Amino acid sequence: MKSISILIIEDEASIRDMIQFALVPDGFTIIEAGDVTTANQKIANHIPDLILLDWMLPGTSGIEFAKQLKRDPNTKNIPIIILTARAEEDNKIKGFEIGADDYITKPFSPRELSVRIKAVLRRGPLISPEDIIQVKNLRLNISTHQLTINDDPILLTPIEYKLLYFFVTHQERVYSREQLLDYVWGKVNYIDERTVDVQIRRLRNRLKPHGYNCCIRTIRGSGYQFTTNGLL
Repeated sequence: MKSISILIIEDEASIRDMIQFALVPDGFTIIEAGDVTTANQKIANHIPDLILLDWMLPGTSGIEFAKQLKRDPNTKNIPIIILTARAEEDNKIKGFEIGADDYITKPFSPRELSVRIKAVLRRGPLISPEDIIQVKNLRLNISTHQLTINDDPILLTPIEYKLLYFFVTHQERVYSREQLLDYVWGKVNYIDERTVDVQIRRLRNRLKPHGYNCCIRTIRGSGYQFTTNGLL
């Protein structure tokens, strides 16, 4: 099962240690950086699933670094949670304006941090300000929940839409059946992992007439991945 990776960019080692201590029991893989230079090196080696970003960093500030991440096609869709001692409303607004997904004021409890991270990961990013997510000729309207491929409308059930939405907003990453159940269905005890296989098979059948079924790949022993590599 692929662990969700979180990059902590915080110059105080004691805070990084506290966050790591709080999150490792939840199964997250923690990557640490004390400044932007180190963070860039870490990202070059591994694109994290989420970034915890301190506002006040030596050299380049967290806000400026967040702007850089949002301008880069390789990192613009990584969820960012800002960590800061600044509780003023104007600062919170500034954080959201540059594309942060959430904002946590120090001091915070480890439990609150874990809950907020899971909420952001479950929500996923919205890619288009026009409420359209486009993957080549596939267009997903997040306002109307309508799918078109090559301008042909394709009817999806609600769960097929949620599954496709999750995939197109989390491209190239491998997710286990357990993770998909958590993010797409929510934590429900009466649904087993075979449900994921059934719904993915149905979604592939919806996409097959236009050749987009190949975007949903089965990764043996790990789960599923949505990728456009090899798509004509």
